[in-house]
Amino acid sequence: MSEILVTRALASRVLVVAVINDDIKDWAAFIDAVPGKNHEQEKAEVARVGNKLPFEIAKLIFPQIASEFQWRY
Repeated sequence: MSEILVTRALASRVLVVAVINDDIKDWAAFIDAVPGKNHEQEKAEVARVGNKLPFEIAKLIFPQIASEFQWRY
């Protein structure tokens, strides 16, 4: 599976990660608190254990992704 992780920091210690499955063209977004030291290193953990955002919120944070990929329910 080919996954792409795209991040948006809502604050230095709050990270939102869009997980795009490029093979089947779907995506979901997850949010979690992080140490805030290195978002590049912290994004995989947010994708793995973060809370899934509702589509209505995720599409506002990642409008381009929402327009290109199917939402993973």
